[in-house]
Amino acid sequence: MDRESAWRKSSFSDANGGDCVEVHHDLRAVRDSKNPAGAVLTGDLARLVAAVRAGL
Repeated sequence: MDRESAWRKSSFSDANGGDCVEVHHDLRAVRDSKNPAGAVLTGDLARLVAAVRAGL
């Protein structure tokens, strides 16, 4: 997951002054867009999004 082209910034980032997250293209990791060399949170983000949408 170290390829920079594999990350994309949240579409909400511009609305928040650029302070947001980046998501890995395979939806398996997120990181702080202000500190891309920092910690990365990994997991099944597609499943997390589905659970949030379902109100779980």
